Amino acid sequence: MAKDNNNSGGPIHWADFTAERIIKQIGDKDSYVLASGITPSGVVHFGNFRETITVDFVARALRKLGKEVRFIFSWDDYDTFRKVPLNMPKQEELKKYMYQPIVDTPDPFDEHESYAAHQEKAYEEQVKKVGVEVESIYQAKQYRAGTYKEGIRKALENRDVIAKILNEHRTSPLADDWQPVSVYCEKCNTDHDIHSIKYSNNNISYDCKACGHSGTEDLEITSRVKLPWRVDWPMRWAYEKVDFEPGGKDHSSQGGSFSTAKEIVKEVYDWKAPVYLQYDFVSIKGAGGKMSSSTGNIITVNDVLKIYEPEMVRWIFASYKSNVDFAVSFDLDVVKTYEDFDRQERLVYGKEAGNEKKVNMAKRVYEISQLNGDDKIPSEMPFQPSFRHLCNILQINDGDISKAREAYAGEIKNDRDERRFSERSERALFWLENYAPDDFKFQINPTTPAISPDEKQGQYLNNLKSLLNSEWDSIETDKDLHEKMYELMHDVELKPGDIFPLMYNILISREKGPKLAGFIRTIGKDRVLALLP
Repeated sequence: MAKDNNNSGGPIHWADFTAERIIKQIGDKDSYVLASGITPSGVVHFGNFRETITVDFVARALRKLGKEVRFIFSWDDYDTFRKVPLNMPKQEELKKYMYQPIVDTPDPFDEHESYAAHQEKAYEEQVKKVGVEVESIYQAKQYRAGTYKEGIRKALENRDVIAKILNEHRTSPLADDWQPVSVYCEKCNTDHDIHSIKYSNNNISYDCKACGHSGTEDLEITSRVKLPWRVDWPMRWAYEKVDFEPGGKDHSSQGGSFSTAKEIVKEVYDWKAPVYLQYDFVSIKGAGGKMSSSTGNIITVNDVLKIYEPEMVRWIFASYKSNVDFAVSFDLDVVKTYEDFDRQERLVYGKEAGNEKKVNMAKRVYEISQLNGDDKIPSEMPFQPSFRHLCNILQINDGDISKAREAYAGEIKNDRDERRFSERSERALFWLENYAPDDFKFQINPTTPAISPDEKQGQYLNNLKSLLNSEWDSIETDKDLHEKMYELMHDVELKPGDIFPLMYNILISREKGPKLAGFIRTIGKDRVLALLP
């Protein structure tokens, strides 16, 4: 983080500490290569996004230090199609392509040139919505173009070195005839039953038991040979000169893929492992089930964007250290998440007090939560419609966003405020319709419901009608109306328990609801009077 970003004069956020660590470990230079990637085996889910956003945060921190950054995103679409996700159409058609390259599997939606391309383009478009720009590298194109043939040759020539490194972390050693490559059969285009791979004089021979074919591939011209993951990863580090790449905790353990890749890149490719950062998993609370592309139980970035504004999605991730697991809420805690975001935003703009360290951290997290790549924040604090209150306003107006806007017309000052209102309203409405608990939802009654107030309750309702008719314009705050309603209760010797359930039943046919005085003021005099018996 630049020296002038906080009064302490040094980095404050984990992304800034990581950027400084990269410069210290790799050396101070003008440009750095940061990497991430995934296999498009199915719809890319929100859990995968943690790696992507982790790299983006570090990229921004490096750029803030004046460095050029190349953020490469590798699509491992030359991997094998091993399982048909349950949420895909044309299940039987897709099963015909099992064990072939994902890139050769057709798009079951008939929208893109392949199954892989469908998943890739969808994710690329989604991350753009949250301010992430990547340089995509499609590994099938790289392998088939012969880009990695020298890397493959080095792996084959150092077969024993690689086997020794891998065997140190295996319960049983690799077979004596194991080779650090996989081959897609020339005849059936599958790789799952390939045997007797041999390498000699630049040629790779193999037997395919799936179809009975025996073939030979010339390493100089082949497009059918690729490296397995534990060898492919370090090879690409060396080829792309990667300076930083994070990994999940499943890759981070001793003997995990990062551990072995670190040795292989040094011993085989004469390169050094990039600076590494472990990230933990992220889950969704209130949507049900573990995210998995292969099972089809997934929540995507687009799904989360239906609940949270784009800056908030970034802010949620930036608020946690990378090695801390957390859950993104779809349940009632959505309300709290919005309240927390608004509170932090007020800290940033000095609208709420906080100690220096807390304010500085809030500012830095808010900076890297912006969609623009330069971390510049708006000069004025954006309009903050309370999510809870907005939900009430929307329900009072039967979900009509344009009518709900009338309640905020005096507070919306500029285009940024318009965007905030529009985005937050759309998300509040979607959340109400899909995830809000039943006791949070209501609908204003179209007509007076059938109720039977007793004599004192009837007297109270008559007095309330008189109050609303005569004093509505002089009631300036919710507190004013609240106090007057209590005075009316005392006049007829009733308690809140005698009146509040009755009023909620009249208004929304429920026993309870939003704070009654504010609720009445928001609904409006005419509409309330029309419902009072």
